[in-house]
Amino acid sequence: MYWYMLAALGAYILGSIPSGLLVSQALGEQDPRSSGSKNIGFTNVLRVSGKKAGILTLIGDIGKGVIAVWLAQAIGAPRPWVLAIGLSVILGHIFSVFLVLKGGKGVATALGSVFGIEPFLGVCVLGIWIGAVILFQFSSGGALAAFLGFPILAFVLREDLPLVIFSLCILALILYGHRENIPRLAKGTEPKMSLFST
Repeated sequence: MYWYMLAALGAYILGSIPSGLLVSQALGEQDPRSSGSKNIGFTNVLRVSGKKAGILTLIGDIGKGVIAVWLAQAIGAPRPWVLAIGLSVILGHIFSVFLVLKGGKGVATALGSVFGIEPFLGVCVLGIWIGAVILFQFSSGGALAAFLGFPILAFVLREDLPLVIFSLCILALILYGHRENIPRLAKGTEPKMSLFST
């Protein structure tokens, strides 16, 4: 258990690495915290720092989630610990120790965790997000739709109680991360996003 607790702490630290900020700085682009939603996640980096920075941020944030759970599996962590480590990396992204417990909204890192644990469900969640963004052009709405769908998919396709609990915990984190977006979506004032025009 001691090693698994260390792995969970390591996952939190890994999740805390601010990919969007580091990518923007490396490319000489604007600090994403200074404009737009002032968020370090994929969507705001895409808007503020451009497509290249956005794509690299997306890869980095998804990669954090995948790496954390793959390493957990590699050390032979039991399923509940793998799921806990998958949550730890997301918590690190949202409450980064390097940014005074501030960070992104957790979407890409959560997607990476799901990919690492249940690749098929990861593809399904990604498909819902992409489909919703294409249809409605709201990145936040796409993320909410995807992770609202995740518990349903986990229950219907896997009937795995720990996985369902994991999915509900992720949903709670995603809802927390989008607490400011939800009222804007309800009022129709949320900024739109196109996957193809940026």
